Amino acid sequence: MKAIDVTDENISAILSSKKKLLLDVSAAWCGPCKMMSPVVELIANEVDGKAIIGKRDIDSNPNTAARFGIRNFPTFLFLKDGKLIDRVICAVPKSLLDEKIKSLL
Repeated sequence: MKAIDVTDENISAILSSKKKLLLDVSAAWCGPCKMMSPVVELIANEVDGKAIIGKRDIDSNPNTAARFGIRNFPTFLFLKDGKLIDRVICAVPKSLLDEKIKSLL
């Protein structure tokens, strides 16, 4: 399964679906964001539909930064039943993201 593009237009529908969500909030110009992108895709393949794995470009969709108080990139948001459960900021080892996503499942 592939990470989906989350936008200002579809985030409300995704959150209201009450599904578990890992949201990678990043920027195209951000080096650490580019480095983490393949990791997020790998997690999306591993989770295989048990949760939504989404990517969000903050420059194209700025409302998320304000909504979740995001000031650094990349920021990984972990949401369950439409509510923020946890967050991880900056490039981190895949094992940390795996641990956090497992706590959602």
